[in-house]
Amino acid sequence: MEAQASAPPAPTQERPIGYGEYRKEIERARRSLRALISSNNCAPMMLRLAFHDAGTYDAITKTGGPNGSIRNPEELNHSSNMGLDKAVKLCEEVKKKHPNITYADLYQLAGVVAVEVTGGPTIDFIPGRKDSLCSPEEGRLPDANKGADHLRYTFSRMGLEDKDIVALSGAHTLGGAHKHVSGFDGQWTKEPLKFDNSYFKELLKPNKSPRPSITPKKDSEQRPASSASGDDLNGKPLFIFFTDHALIKDPKFLEHVRLYAQNEEIFFRDYAVAHKKLSELGFVPPTLASRVITSVKNSSTMAKTAAGVVVLATTAAAITYFYRQSYRKLE
Repeated sequence: MEAQASAPPAPTQERPIGYGEYRKEIERARRSLRALISSNNCAPMMLRLAFHDAGTYDAITKTGGPNGSIRNPEELNHSSNMGLDKAVKLCEEVKKKHPNITYADLYQLAGVVAVEVTGGPTIDFIPGRKDSLCSPEEGRLPDANKGADHLRYTFSRMGLEDKDIVALSGAHTLGGAHKHVSGFDGQWTKEPLKFDNSYFKELLKPNKSPRPSITPKKDSEQRPASSASGDDLNGKPLFIFFTDHALIKDPKFLEHVRLYAQNEEIFFRDYAVAHKKLSELGFVPPTLASRVITSVKNSSTMAKTAAGVVVLATTAAAITYFYRQSYRKLE
């Protein structure tokens, strides 16, 4: 039976808030994420969560992308998302403190914070993503056992280019593979909790070649490729996927690898731009003009006067101009 129109909202229903207040809540959530990630040493896992939620985007069908659908058990159980249930569970701690934030924003903000707290670049973050529980079919994320053609196909489907592919691959400077997730125990760099350009330096070392790991966990699942070239600080072997190896075998990819290995500042700059693109796939950030209009509509004073309308229109136009100019500088 439907509730009567006059019935009060259920206790769990969140009250709509203005964009300005939402931004403040985002900053509070950012602080909560910093504490959570630092205390749990889970930056690599949070970054993987953000990437995997966003990386399902299809620019043709306009489906998938950073919409929080990875929390859907169906999608979370995809083979490429194994182990991310822990990241989703940790994010619930922040969600409880900041219930007005969408899961879509929360997961992408977690990725941004993960990069920053490990020494990486500051990434521009614009909130406003909407949640969805409509999960895409399995198989949209990169397959670690494939090469350059597969990488280009997968990322071009998202609307990303060669430079984005290489820059985003640099996120492998964090974390590694674990037996309980992939069946292989290793990492890409010697300091897996430090975001720098060491991933590219390791790639350019001699005798870097991948090999398939042995004994897949399931008949239908092949475990990630690996290499026993090099050792980390704990004496465990460093490794690379076939997709990592593709970056040094493909001439166009290799140009970016060499540049990033030589110049960390350029890598940080390009990474921040590529990460922002990935985190906004299919998302149209609200313009400052629309935020002003929404705020004024929620006010019963300014919108009722002719002078208020004039001020609103002038302010919206000016802010839109400056917003566009600043956004172009990021491209």
